[in-house]
Order: sequence, then C-alpha cells, then structure tokens
Amino acid sequence: MENERETVVTEQTTFSQALATLKQDGSNILFVGADTAGAHDAACDRVLGGSNAGYRLFVTNGARRNASDSTDGASERTQTIDYAAVEPPAPEFESSTGEPPLGALGIEIIETIEALTADQDSLEPADFRLCLDSLVVLLQDHSSESVFRLLHMITSQVDRVQGMGHYHLPVDRTHDAVNLLEPLFDAIVEVRSRGERYEQRWELRDWETSTEWLPLDSTP
Repeated sequence: MENERETVVTEQTTFSQALATLKQDGSNILFVGADTAGAHDAACDRVLGGSNAGYRLFVTNGARRNASDSTDGASERTQTIDYAAVEPPAPEFESSTGEPPLGALGIEIIETIEALTADQDSLEPADFRLCLDSLVVLLQDHSSESVFRLLHMITSQVDRVQGMGHYHLPVDRTHDAVNLLEPLFDAIVEVRSRGERYEQRWELRDWETSTEWLPLDSTP
C-alpha cells in the first residue's frame, strides 16, 4: 500500500512539473473527444486564462462556439480570424487536386501572432494564448497533409513566443486524424461529459506521463 501511495505522489509530481514546464517554455495542446461540445467550451475557457490573460487569438469559423463569449470584445489584445472569410488564392495558385491551399490562412495567423506579440520584451511566458476551433472543419475541406503543414506553422510560432496554443478536434481519441496530428502537440487531452460535470484525461508526450480522468477544473 505504501508503494502505491509513493507511486501516485511521484506521478502527480511529474505531472505538475511537466505542466509548469509547458507554461514556461511554450506549448501546444490538442483537445479531443466526440460529442462533447460543452466540455470543449469549458476546456477552452480554462486554458485561455480568463480576463487576466495577456493576448488572445481565436481562429474559428464559428461552427462550435462564439469566440466573443470568452473575451471582452475585439481589441488590440484580442483578435479573431474567421478562416471561412479568408480570401482564397487566385485560381493559378490552387493545388493540382483543385483543393484551395491553406497558405493564405497560415500567413494571416502568423502575421497576427507577430502583431500581437510585437513587444516581446514585455511578454511573460504564456501571456499569448491561441484557440483554434474546429480542426474537423479544416479536415473536411482540406487534405490531411495540408492541415498538418498549417498546424506545423502555427505550433512553431506559438512555441517561438512562449505562448500556449490549444486546438479542438472533437472526435474519438482513437480516430485516424488524432494519430496523424498528435506528433505536433505537447499534450493530448481527452474531454468528456459525465452527467452535469466535465472530465479530462491528459497525455504528456515528452514526459510519457498520463493521468486518470480528472474534473475539468482541477488543472490549468
């Protein structure tokens, strides 16, 4: 019994240390879980850090949530990119498959991050936070390879400014899309509904650490 308690304490310590490192160094987190819109919304609000967060960028087509619900309105510290409204490229720049490339969206996101974090001397780790919802829509409209390249661009930029990015993919943890994209992320967090409460289960990839199901409000 004593050995079991020591193991639990060690795992909790490792998890806490890993979370602290992610906040300090910059991180990108993928939230998964099918048919749990409420849980995704709750997780998003928590990771965004409330009204005290420094700079926030929402990338959305409005399919799941209204980004303004989590902000005090658009300002120089909070921006929203509606990727359904990003101007498509000229026809001569379309891919050979006829699929419109995601380069224009990627450029707009990177430029917006750079503008929001231009005064990096005043930024603390995790001052910048990004929410991208929903990856399902992007994967429906574009090839998985194009989405992977877009996310590689975004996650690299978030890391560069020591920010926190989180991305919503409301499908089962075992879905092929999760398996494809998870190498881009520091953590995979599965969320679910249980009655009137929401729960989460973390996998921290570099630390090879995972948790049991936890109440959604029990971690950052």
